[in-house]
Amino acid sequence: MMPIYCATKAAMHSFSISLRHQLKNTPVKVFEVIPPTVDTELDKGTRAQRNVTCRGIPPSEVATATMKALSDNQYEYAVGQAQSLVEASRNNFDEQFNRMNH
Repeated sequence: MMPIYCATKAAMHSFSISLRHQLKNTPVKVFEVIPPTVDTELDKGTRAQRNVTCRGIPPSEVATATMKALSDNQYEYAVGQAQSLVEASRNNFDEQFNRMNH
């Protein structure tokens, strides 16, 4: 449905893993936060065109979850609904891909 968006998410994930590995013997920590749809202005114009009523979770919820992940040293953290999407994409890619694109 959104191949460029999905590709950039995958690239950020791969980059985070690579950077974390490269910096593992330094004091630098590399965190990856994976939010679900967030209620921001980013997609506001096209939401109406697509008749999408779900506006996503509040940015404050993502910020709170991010701060907790940082304090807990969770280097890869999926917020809310994104957790089930991440797990599904890694455990049953074909099913999740079909669900997202039909």
